[in-house]
Amino acid sequence: MKITEIYNLFLKHKKICTDTRKIQKGSIFFALKGEKFNGNQFATQAINKGCSIAIIDEKKYQSSNKHILVKNVLETLQKLAQHHRKNLSIPIIGITGTNGKTTSKELIHSVLETEVNCYATKGNLNNHIGVPLSILKINNTHKLAIIEMGANHKKEIKFLCNIAQPTHGIITNIGTAHLEGFKNNQTIIDTKNEIYEYINQKNGIVFVNSNDKLLLDLSSSINRILYGETGCCIGKMIENTPYVIVKYNDTKITSKLIGQYQFNNIMLAICIGKYFNIKLQNIKNAIESYIPKNNRSEILKTKNNILILDAYNANPSSMKAMINSFAQQNYSNKICILGDMLELGKYAKSEHRAIFKLIEEFDLKAFLIGNEFSKISKQAFKNKIDFIKFLESHPIKNKTILIKGSRGLSLEKLTKHL
Repeated sequence: MKITEIYNLFLKHKKICTDTRKIQKGSIFFALKGEKFNGNQFATQAINKGCSIAIIDEKKYQSSNKHILVKNVLETLQKLAQHHRKNLSIPIIGITGTNGKTTSKELIHSVLETEVNCYATKGNLNNHIGVPLSILKINNTHKLAIIEMGANHKKEIKFLCNIAQPTHGIITNIGTAHLEGFKNNQTIIDTKNEIYEYINQKNGIVFVNSNDKLLLDLSSSINRILYGETGCCIGKMIENTPYVIVKYNDTKITSKLIGQYQFNNIMLAICIGKYFNIKLQNIKNAIESYIPKNNRSEILKTKNNILILDAYNANPSSMKAMINSFAQQNYSNKICILGDMLELGKYAKSEHRAIFKLIEEFDLKAFLIGNEFSKISKQAFKNKIDFIKFLESHPIKNKTILIKGSRGLSLEKLTKHL
């Protein structure tokens, strides 16, 4: 079946499903495959649960005229999203970067939503499956969209841009992450720069942090709007104890974000809001009412301690930024609980050693958790369970505690023990 024919079915049914545990009646089921599952095996179940059609790529599962056989289900999903994008006439903002993608996306969405119906990627559905699914969520009521793009290997951002076809682009920053999939830091730079290259080819516009020399250099020949302490959209951080407060055009904006690096995320949201003609008062209200969630820079008060929970994920760049910010705060009785940074490959030992040295430089008391930190420090705990056992006999009280580590460690589960 041709993409145009499948697209006509999509226009009729409007809903896409890839998980039989979350079936929406009348939706189209795409039988995706993974390392440990084969969606084809669940196609009939999906139809029995209410899906109108199942897209499959193994003939032996084609048991009715509701089972549509294609060469490759994933490629069909991606081509369908690309075709849908071509039928949308709205601006799409593509956003990538080592750190801050999700927070920036949510801040920008909060600002734009005050006056415009704007779609934004849900959660972090930012890969070769998440981006097409996000594009297919955009409908004719949306006037703008923000699509988050992640990458763990070269050419991935280019591939995602060809699906999402952004008219505007953002790189929040370029640092060290996913080194297991990249050869080196230069490969990371080249990969993130793919969004700038795409936007330049399409004569679009990029929003660039004027405080970031690397991004300034990469965008020097592109249509761009600068934001930060200099440029077209200028602001100043006037407080960071602990929440970041920004002054823009004599307007004071008090966020609920912690960490001085959040200044850049706030200024980006202001810049895009002004570009799309959002009233300043609405920009201010949106930023001030935005509360981070999903273990991203949350401040929690327990019976015994104050926790700064930033355990959604960690890479060398975000870990260093958070430790720097935490060290400079005027908290009393500061402690760090830091977990391994995953997906660093051959760079794991050197990057964890660098974090260990940074803690020593700031003279911070820290508990380290994970296999990689255990190779650096004899005092580190092999895993979270060992640390919880330690806490049972050595409770921590009356402290301000930074908790940060990679998603695989789920350090947010420590909160009930602190």
